[in-house]
Amino acid sequence: MADTLLDDVGGLLREAADQVVLPLFRKLDDSDVTEKAPGELVTVADQRAEQLISAGLRRLRPGSVVVGEEAVAEDPELLRHLRGGGDVWLVDPVDGTSNFAAGRRPFALMVALLAEGEPVAAWVLDPLAETLAGARVGEGTFVDGRSLPTIEVPTGPGSLRGVAMTRFLPPAARDRVRAGEDRIGELLPGQHCAGREYLDILVGRQQFALFWRTLPWDHAPGALLVRAAGGVARRFDGTEYHPADEGHGLLVAANEQVWAEVREALLDG
Repeated sequence: MADTLLDDVGGLLREAADQVVLPLFRKLDDSDVTEKAPGELVTVADQRAEQLISAGLRRLRPGSVVVGEEAVAEDPELLRHLRGGGDVWLVDPVDGTSNFAAGRRPFALMVALLAEGEPVAAWVLDPLAETLAGARVGEGTFVDGRSLPTIEVPTGPGSLRGVAMTRFLPPAARDRVRAGEDRIGELLPGQHCAGREYLDILVGRQQFALFWRTLPWDHAPGALLVRAAGGVARRFDGTEYHPADEGHGLLVAANEQVWAEVREALLDG
């Protein structure tokens, strides 16, 4: 893997944000926003940014495959590449589209690289906060160009702060989370932008995030970023997360102890 890959892809995401996404923020017309599935919005910013990012990634790695969120909406068969060989890029051109379409923050641009079916590098850019995180397996996580030390966390579940996205949880799991809320220092409602939740774990604003839906472009980048910084991303049953898995439920935590404490407090009750 070229030494400049983190910089090259990070620069590509900044280019897409500057040229496509930010110029359309709070400037969308009604015709610029459509519903690709019930409750799932797509904007011209998503579509144009994915085109720009995809073209740039193919230039960086000729012969690579791009699996973009919007491309998969048109051709779900693209997901088969997540188990294939070679280099495969996962692209979320605007994570947090509902926020973006409503003129709210946060939203993010995200990319992950899989080699021979395994995640090996990832990037998340919050363009409004001007925060860019990147990671390569074996080399750690970088935030705004600086190597991230091991994530510092408070001690004990009563000191933990994190998000539980309960909207799509099955009723029994939702009831367990709500029953365990008092065991956690602060349970947040979520920002409707997975990329920002992962960034907030990296920078210490929160120590965990619990999700039910785990679409690969939403979680492959952030999961690798957190793991490369010493964190954990596992299914509720403790199995390791992989972007090609079709299951539900994901608990991401700053370290092993936090993962175990949050699982016990919110899922095992």
